[in-house]
Amino acid sequence: MAFLEILLVVVLCVLFLVFAPKESLPWNWPFVKIMPTMYLENHKIYDKTAQMLSQNNGTILFKTSWISSIDILVTSDLANVQHIMNSKFSIYQRGLAFKDVFDFLRDAAFNKTLDEWKEEKKITHAYFKQNDYHKTTPKIIHHTLEKGLVPILEHAAELDVDIDLQSLFNRYMLDATCILGTGFDPGSLRIGFPETPLLNVMDDIAEAAFYRHILPEKVWKLQRFLNIGTEKKMAEASETFNGILEDYVSKKQELSANGNGEDGDDFDVLKFYMDETAKQEMKKGLNKHLEKAFFASNLMALLFAGRDTSGALLTWFFWQISRSPLVKTKILQEINQNFPKIASQKHIFSDVDELSKLVYLHSALSEALRLFPTAPFLLRVPNQEDVLPSGHKVNQDTKVMICSYAMGRNPEIWGEDCCEFKPERWVSDKGGVKHISSTSFVVFGSGPWTCPGKELAFTRMKAVSATILHNFHVHISEGQTIVPGVSAILTMKHGLKVTVSKRWE
Repeated sequence: MAFLEILLVVVLCVLFLVFAPKESLPWNWPFVKIMPTMYLENHKIYDKTAQMLSQNNGTILFKTSWISSIDILVTSDLANVQHIMNSKFSIYQRGLAFKDVFDFLRDAAFNKTLDEWKEEKKITHAYFKQNDYHKTTPKIIHHTLEKGLVPILEHAAELDVDIDLQSLFNRYMLDATCILGTGFDPGSLRIGFPETPLLNVMDDIAEAAFYRHILPEKVWKLQRFLNIGTEKKMAEASETFNGILEDYVSKKQELSANGNGEDGDDFDVLKFYMDETAKQEMKKGLNKHLEKAFFASNLMALLFAGRDTSGALLTWFFWQISRSPLVKTKILQEINQNFPKIASQKHIFSDVDELSKLVYLHSALSEALRLFPTAPFLLRVPNQEDVLPSGHKVNQDTKVMICSYAMGRNPEIWGEDCCEFKPERWVSDKGGVKHISSTSFVVFGSGPWTCPGKELAFTRMKAVSATILHNFHVHISEGQTIVPGVSAILTMKHGLKVTVSKRWE
């Protein structure tokens, strides 16, 4: 689930705001079209999108401000999704503006077009096939649970204090991703939630990138030129972030030069990426990919991809099962049935084979992701004129948005009970996890752009949720307003405060 790609779609905040009475579409104001209404009712942006798409056969064309002269086509139509993501994927890419908006990534593989990425993605995807990767992943999961997440929850239980699950999960995913990516632990997942430079600068960059999409391009570029506002924050945070990551690269290069780069079965993406790119560059007689800045840029993309997306989904998952006690009971029954030896005793779930047995838990996480996709919109920009199966014409001045949030609430895909939280819909007749077409369940992408980290994401989320549910009672604190934030990903606007108590000593 690519966090940075999701950022690009927040431009949709301009779409839903004030709706003309007795009309299913928003007002297109003279001259500025729908821009004046961009700040009204934005907390309802996702539900309003789903409602409008339902009323308009799954596809709507919006006219945006004259300032940008860009039209936006929003769709949840299955035929359109298949056309965009698979049949004509070579036409629908991220667009030229993508690289400009994410200039802080510099020469990262993530910041390339599909054609440019063809060679480098072989390296990017290759580490998922490494034996050392599969051996190291459960070690990292166990370390971050045993040394970080569980002690924090035990401390909160002893003091009987509220804890924000969303913040907890974000920190967990940051540390786990950083260890996997670099071999170094940033230490953000500690009692008291200490200030962590890496965490802070990522938040600053995400905020600044968000504003690049709700402000006209000319405005944020002027801010960048004058070094003011969020662009000043972006510049300062990017410099700090790159400094931290380049320091990681320097340490790794030093260890390698001193003959300490081999750590047995321990694996990290940076070490693997350095070795593989060096081999390729030597064959080509080049060396630009051996620069620290290049590795740092790719690490930055990896950290953004692995942090907030899974953290957000886990937050929605725990909120959903708090409202569905029967689902929680079934998850605990599945754990007890599969692992009777750990009944009534503390246990940390980190073994991949162990986690693969938790089919109902996997299904419950999938169901939460269906209703609250961390990537509520996917953006594509056609590089030539085209006609969608719905009959809509698009060109290079059209941004095409696939609304996965609306697709998850489409009765034509999921049945009349599509708004219910029902994990059983994901369990096959044979008792395994039911396969759902990526065209219908597009949250991990589809076609050539399918997220290669899907399996890792589910493994980590199952490990976290199984460990918490088995070892703790989680109680949602009263008096909270649970609404999605209008941001790059589908987070909870105010987080999720809970109290916890131990199930056993």
